[in-house]
Amino acid sequence: MKIICVGRNYVDHIDELKNERPTEPLLFMKPDTALVLKKFPFVIPEFTNDVHYEVEVVVKINKVGKYIEQKFAHKYYDEVSLGIDFTARDLQTSLKEKGLPWEKAKAFDQSAVVGDFFSKTELTNLEDTSFELLKNGEVVQKGSTSQMIWSIDELISHISKYFTLKTGDLIFTGTPAGVGRVNPDDVLTGIIEGRRMFEISVK
Repeated sequence: MKIICVGRNYVDHIDELKNERPTEPLLFMKPDTALVLKKFPFVIPEFTNDVHYEVEVVVKINKVGKYIEQKFAHKYYDEVSLGIDFTARDLQTSLKEKGLPWEKAKAFDQSAVVGDFFSKTELTNLEDTSFELLKNGEVVQKGSTSQMIWSIDELISHISKYFTLKTGDLIFTGTPAGVGRVNPDDVLTGIIEGRRMFEISVK
């Protein structure tokens, strides 16, 4: 199982970090060791002083696919969830300034939270699905899949040109504006269309 993440897929998030808007999806990956185990907290690693949360809609691939046409992409996933792409922002900034890869800032152990999955048929319109992240009970991120630069089906088609998608692979589809720092004792709650998907404490 691999985790494929999409960066800069929401214009407001691109603007808040003063990044350039990409001309095609920006992709990076996390290993399976990045997943926080169910019922475990997120522990801030010792090599960073500035970990940020980034809430994202996540889809789970249900069969093997390569060079998937966009019109067929919807057949390659049945379930969706919500997750967090934790980012060591200080480390990422340093790596970007040196023109180096981001893996140490994005793919470290326990850098990904994924909530419970449910059938996409339970959503009225996956292309206009609202979601939000609460920190200690207050909304800090709020978005809709309608704000994506590239839709889920477009992403699957694009990703499959470069990586064979396999059953169980996860795609993190990008984060809206509002990313911010986490601190010990914070509690993060992810909600999609009013449904609570996860709640995780920070240590």
